[in-house]
Amino acid sequence: MKNYFDLSGQVAIVTGCSGGLGVQMAKALANQGCAIVPVARRLEKIQEVAKAISDEFGVETYPLQLDITDTEAVNKVVQEVYDHFGRIDIVVNNAGTGAVAPAEDITDEQFAGEMDIDLFGTFKVARAAAKIAMIPAKYGRIINIASMYGLVGNKVAGSAPYHAAKGGVVNLTRALAAEWGKYGITVNAICPGYFYTPLTKETLDSDFFQANARTMIPEERYGNEGELDTAVVFLSSPASSYVTGVNLPVDGGYTCM
Repeated sequence: MKNYFDLSGQVAIVTGCSGGLGVQMAKALANQGCAIVPVARRLEKIQEVAKAISDEFGVETYPLQLDITDTEAVNKVVQEVYDHFGRIDIVVNNAGTGAVAPAEDITDEQFAGEMDIDLFGTFKVARAAAKIAMIPAKYGRIINIASMYGLVGNKVAGSAPYHAAKGGVVNLTRALAAEWGKYGITVNAICPGYFYTPLTKETLDSDFFQANARTMIPEERYGNEGELDTAVVFLSSPASSYVTGVNLPVDGGYTCM
């Protein structure tokens, strides 16, 4: 029997892997046998994550501290991963931030910061992985974590910089897929809807957001832990070699209306 989602022997870099969705997706890949390189700014957190993943799934982990806005650091970390493992098969660009304020009150610094992390940081990691490991190997899976807010606007929480940056990630995904397809690299994006994380719990639990969820989400609920797992495993699979340039909403139907 063929296991279409076996990732044994492969290596995945997961950015923003100190908590929340990044850790969930890293565990999903580890469950399929993939070695995990969790990266984030907080070294102590990713060391904890790495140990937990290694203990639970028995795969090799290699935590590295990284600020994805630092080009030199990105290149150095990706090179270190390649030197250690001899390959980089999968990159999950999950690191991001979110400035929330009415558009008319957003500062230049907030807008620039959002672009620097969510959009430019995503590009820097993808560029380094492609150049150092994936193009020479003629193989790679790059998965950018955008957002349903990269596909639509919203009236409930002003976040224009986030919409702009994630919309950029959506079309960056298409651009990189078009350029790198000839190298056997697929580039896709996942566009999550509302998911509980330590950063979103308070907002999502508010009466206003709860009422909005019942109105705006066909499934009338938020995403649960684990409901991104199959999307990231599917797009990471060697068997998904003809799927590229796709932006996959995982949003309970939010963007279908």
